[in-house]
Amino acid sequence: MTAESTIDRARLASYQEQLTEWRRDFHRHPELAFEEVRTSGLVADRLREFGLEPETGIGGTGVVAVIESGSSERSIGLRADMDALPIHEQNAFDHKSTCDGKMHACGHDGHTSMLLGAARYLSETRDFDGRVVLIFQPAEEKDGGAREMIRDGLFDRFSIDQVYGMHNLPGTAVGEFALCSGPMMAAIDTFEARVVGIGGHAAFPHGCKDGIVAAAQIVSAWQSIVARNVDPIESAVISTTMIHAGDAFNVLPAVIELGGCVRTFDPNVQDLIQTRLREIGEALCAAHDLTFEFEYNRYYPATVNSAAEVERSARAVSQMGMTVDTEMSPIMGSEDFSFMLQERPGAFVMTGNGPSSGLHTPLYDFNDALLSVGTEYWVTLVQQELASVG
Repeated sequence: MTAESTIDRARLASYQEQLTEWRRDFHRHPELAFEEVRTSGLVADRLREFGLEPETGIGGTGVVAVIESGSSERSIGLRADMDALPIHEQNAFDHKSTCDGKMHACGHDGHTSMLLGAARYLSETRDFDGRVVLIFQPAEEKDGGAREMIRDGLFDRFSIDQVYGMHNLPGTAVGEFALCSGPMMAAIDTFEARVVGIGGHAAFPHGCKDGIVAAAQIVSAWQSIVARNVDPIESAVISTTMIHAGDAFNVLPAVIELGGCVRTFDPNVQDLIQTRLREIGEALCAAHDLTFEFEYNRYYPATVNSAAEVERSARAVSQMGMTVDTEMSPIMGSEDFSFMLQERPGAFVMTGNGPSSGLHTPLYDFNDALLSVGTEYWVTLVQQELASVG
């Protein structure tokens, strides 16, 4: 059963200055994956100020707090990510990064602040019946902080029936939301390969086993996998992003190192690409009398929204009087919230950041106008899903 939103917008509006201060403070002090000591400490302190009892150190630097109201056993999990990226910020505003080579270039400073805003509102009003689990997650950008929180007992220690995540989307207007049922963001896998031959003087290649020629052929041939092995109806991307070899103009290197990533939605396509990458590398190296070494890492699975929770997310946005596209085209970017969606039904939603620079760019900044929108979405979703029954 659901109820109409009873959001106190005047109360939310009164938070804006504080939310902006928090967000800009996080932006000034970015911390990379599993280094979010200051960030998680501030999150925990603020949760305590709201009268909550946060648990810290979950999955490394994660923080979880529970807000209870009424007598219902129903529960909902809300997740925000906290980590920054290893990018040199090029912005000149006052709240730019003070940490050289580190930057909140994906908006996690805003995501954290919005969930703190929801924590404050929900702890002050308790206008719901059930349990809200606030999840402040480390290391989304690298090494799977969601997975580590799960391994540390997130879903065993805290009762969570359904789980939701949210991410800002540059280029989309503030107040517009988008998501879809099923796969919404791609799985990402990484690969590393070594072509091993015999190095030597570049003037005498016949006395060497040249891996450069073979490596160039391998990289080119790998591009045929999507074009000729993957069903054209499916989506996949293979990107070789690293090639390392040689230190001199007149020396053929003994080892060429290759690396890159694979994006897919379907596990069968994932399996196919992993197999073909290895087979092609081995075959071309054999043709050149070289050795091929290969490692493939399943990094993040696809982000797959459950249909019922997509409808619930969309209903909450509609209650806010804002627009939502429930048929968003899936994107090839990846998100470790996927691990949580493997454990519980839920939905991941995009919300407009306005005409900002793109994510993961040195001129990006989170739009502070989005802070109240995101906070209201979280509160509306809680009121909807944990409405009093009677």
